[in-house]
Amino acid sequence: MENKKVIIIGAGFSGLAAASVLSQSGFDVTVLEKNSTPGGRARKFAENGFTFDMGPSWYWMPDVFDKFFALFGKTTQDYYQLQRLDPSYRFYFGKDEIVDVPATFSEIVAIFEKDEAGAGNALIKFLKEAEYKYTVSMSKFVYKPGISVLEFAHPEMLTSVFKLHMFRSFDSHLKKYFKSPRLRQMLEFPILFLGGTAKSTPALYSLMNYGDIKLGTWYPVGGMYKVVEGMVDLATSLGVKFIYNSPVESLEVKNGKITSVIAAGKQYEAPYVLASADYQHVEQQLLPAQYRTYSEKYWNSRVLSPSSLIFYLGIDKKLEGIEHHTLFFDQDFSKHADAIYEKPGWPENPSLYFSCTSKTDPTVAPEGMENLFVLIPVAPGLEDTEETREKYFQIILDRFKHLTGQDISKNIVYKRSYAHADFESDYNAFKGNAYGLANTLLQTAFLKPKMRSKKVKNLFYTGQLTVPGPGVPPALISGEMAARLIMKDLGVGV
Repeated sequence: MENKKVIIIGAGFSGLAAASVLSQSGFDVTVLEKNSTPGGRARKFAENGFTFDMGPSWYWMPDVFDKFFALFGKTTQDYYQLQRLDPSYRFYFGKDEIVDVPATFSEIVAIFEKDEAGAGNALIKFLKEAEYKYTVSMSKFVYKPGISVLEFAHPEMLTSVFKLHMFRSFDSHLKKYFKSPRLRQMLEFPILFLGGTAKSTPALYSLMNYGDIKLGTWYPVGGMYKVVEGMVDLATSLGVKFIYNSPVESLEVKNGKITSVIAAGKQYEAPYVLASADYQHVEQQLLPAQYRTYSEKYWNSRVLSPSSLIFYLGIDKKLEGIEHHTLFFDQDFSKHADAIYEKPGWPENPSLYFSCTSKTDPTVAPEGMENLFVLIPVAPGLEDTEETREKYFQIILDRFKHLTGQDISKNIVYKRSYAHADFESDYNAFKGNAYGLANTLLQTAFLKPKMRSKKVKNLFYTGQLTVPGPGVPPALISGEMAARLIMKDLGVGV
């Protein structure tokens, strides 16, 4: 049993997933968490009767969650209840240009056809291809640790690569099907959560449209943190030990192996260490220089996903004109994207995302009130000042008033902002990024930072800076894959 001890750094989704998989296989697992609660970016907080999920707010790809809990003979319903949203979300393309995306596929087809003749049938064909990509990726690609290109080197997989459109941009793929800029923008927006633009992201990721439109947009009643609580309950029932308020300060290495983990002044020892914390931080700050696989130059050359400027708002009245998920796409997003990727800087006229969970769930706000989460994706590494935050808060208020006809400036009874400095402070996020590495062609699969350290024999990595990539479902998969690498190293059945 001594050889089957593992220390996991970080209690985000990937760390929680890995902890349960390892513990079920007989490992003695201890999770060291920097913050006072689990969840990583998916933490929550409550103030003045309002409850806010701090980060992830979209529950997509429910099959991934189902598959994870099934590993333990459980279902999601053993831990939380799901509600499918209808409409899934709302777009504002202008003051009187509102498009709701219903849960019923035939209704979505009708919306596309109304906007552009022939677009309804084009959507059916587009999503049929996307379904193939989703099915093949989930069965053959995504659950691979990305250690070597040889993982993909057999005829069936090599044939699939071309049908998956790995070498075509998402932008060019969309233009093959749709002429309407509005329809293309409606299908492009999930790419934002992958940390890229339609021009830089492989068309493979149209699989996200299948996951969105066909598999649905869901809400765990009580908030996304219910998923975290469920995963912690599962891990605890399997014997996982959690130690909170324990930021890791250093990793002591001797003869190419970690001999101890120093956290909050205490020393922990185990034959294996799995870092679910920020990969770059672990490499560049916790490891001695001679044991780092990647250089500072390497990390600075990576294309990062956006950071985010977030506002958590308590509103003392019910709001009209918005749904559980609402996107303001009334401005030119290509210019916003340029400010993230091409010429990093604060955007002049940003697109906006609103999450109002109290539209679905009355338990997250006092009666007659709303909780409002507002997010602006912005470039990582920007100077983050209070003056800048307030400038964009006023932009939000002005745009909300213009598009919905409601002035909420006098109805805000709670307000908290969150941006680069907070991501760095709370999560040691490289350049304050929110989602990890962008899913560009050169940062996909085995081209991402490796799950296993090349210089430290017993150090493994998981999370959004390694495979498969950004998002909650990929984080669950990442945790499981990293756990299985450790199991394989020890010769434990996988």
